[in-house]
Amino acid sequence: MGELGIGIGWRHELDLSIARLPGVDWVEVVAENLHADHLPETLVALRKRGLPVLPHAVSLSLGGAEPLDTGRVEHLAEVARALDAPLVSDHVCFVRAGGLDSGHLMPLPRTREALDVLVSNVRLAQSIVEVPLALENIAAVLDWPAPELTEERFLTELTERTGCRLIIDVANLYANARNIGTDPVAFLDGIPWERLAYVHMAGGIERDGVYHDTHAHPVLPEVLALLEELRRRTDPPGVLLERDDDYPTDDELAAELAALRAAVTA
Repeated sequence: MGELGIGIGWRHELDLSIARLPGVDWVEVVAENLHADHLPETLVALRKRGLPVLPHAVSLSLGGAEPLDTGRVEHLAEVARALDAPLVSDHVCFVRAGGLDSGHLMPLPRTREALDVLVSNVRLAQSIVEVPLALENIAAVLDWPAPELTEERFLTELTERTGCRLIIDVANLYANARNIGTDPVAFLDGIPWERLAYVHMAGGIERDGVYHDTHAHPVLPEVLALLEELRRRTDPPGVLLERDDDYPTDDELAAELAALRAAVTA
């Protein structure tokens, strides 16, 4: 494993569990859920123990065609300073358009024009945050027509033009393969692994023929197998378990974390 190790997404519902779980090397926290001046005591305690705490934003809408809301980026920067975070992140997506907020991470058209907009917004965000910025691939239930670039090429050119890093969400790769027929192995073959910040893992479930990346179910064996496929190409600096909504026992969480560690250290 690289410098981060095995992590878990910090949630208020898991704050006591995370403090006593074995094998947690770092945590990621949703930036919009925090105020830099009033950090949760349990999160401060983890930081004092020496665990890195990485803010992960969900609302910057870096791929949106409207002007970037720099106030949201400044909030991310403030949280990063308060946590002494080595890295911040968001997603390759948009969440707002025409004055409306979708409440979801929406996929971008993979066109040169959309890439230009994303690159411009990423550069502006990078000028505000004081640490490296990483961007994550998302799960989508639809693909825009007439793409000019594959997703892996789109992400590669994004890193080349901005110097940003990447979070590869393996569960999202699996979801996209199930729902829109993408090829996760081709994706893994085309990623610039020297730009990898860390990896996301999560569980999901199929309902009415659609696979949902819920974060509320155990990581599937097929997703673990994709992590092992990734591991054949690179030694990931970190692997993070995301869990939301239906929280399991500490023993179940510990077993999932152990499975992630086994997949990347075998």
